[in-house]
Amino acid sequence: MKVICVIPARFGSTRFEGKPLALIYGKCMIQRVYEQTIKSSLINDVYIATDDERIEKKAKSFGSKVVMTSKNHKCGTDRISEAVEDIEADIIVNVQGDEPLIEPYALDECIRPMIEDRSINMATLITPIIDEDECQDINVAKVTKDKDNFMLYCSRSVIPFSRDGDKTTIFKQIGVYVYKKDFLLKFSKMIQTPYEKVEKLEQLRALENGYKIKVIETDYHPIGVDVPKDIEKIEKILKSRGIT
Repeated sequence: MKVICVIPARFGSTRFEGKPLALIYGKCMIQRVYEQTIKSSLINDVYIATDDERIEKKAKSFGSKVVMTSKNHKCGTDRISEAVEDIEADIIVNVQGDEPLIEPYALDECIRPMIEDRSINMATLITPIIDEDECQDINVAKVTKDKDNFMLYCSRSVIPFSRDGDKTTIFKQIGVYVYKKDFLLKFSKMIQTPYEKVEKLEQLRALENGYKIKVIETDYHPIGVDVPKDIEKIEKILKSRGIT
């Protein structure tokens, strides 16, 4: 099965304009994401999908393949769907362009079940929340799962809620999605669903239409870049690892 990764990257951002080109120790962020992604043992090829010529030029300068897409997409999934329409592939991996520390082993963990079980249409990563502040952070998507490790629900609220204060593990979703290509193309054409609109979480579109999402638990804890000051945090971590 051919597995390709697509990293969506747009220049315009309300909180951090030009984020993909922001420098982290002299390398732009999108390059660091790309270099981590190509280390995956299961990904055959990597593309950057963008609507901006500045990002296209930079991506080509460090060797990435680039697909130019429409400027009208409302989410990364729609951008990726357009990007892969004419690319031969069986499985599509969506890696967020603002996670320069993404671990290749975590990508492999998410891809492998899709290769081994062809009945799975979509998969994502989850990890236990270890920081109490994240439980209350509406930017963190929390996930509940069934006994077979399929997503029950995903919310910006704390789920499950412990009525009596009993301790329970709360999982957060990591911004990595893996799709069958044919399902991705179908998914992107589905009409937005009520819970998706309320929660602003597009994965709920799949659940509300009766599709299952496989969740894979990992020990990788993502550290993304949302605002400019987050760059300092990433650089501090890289320095501690001897990477500059």
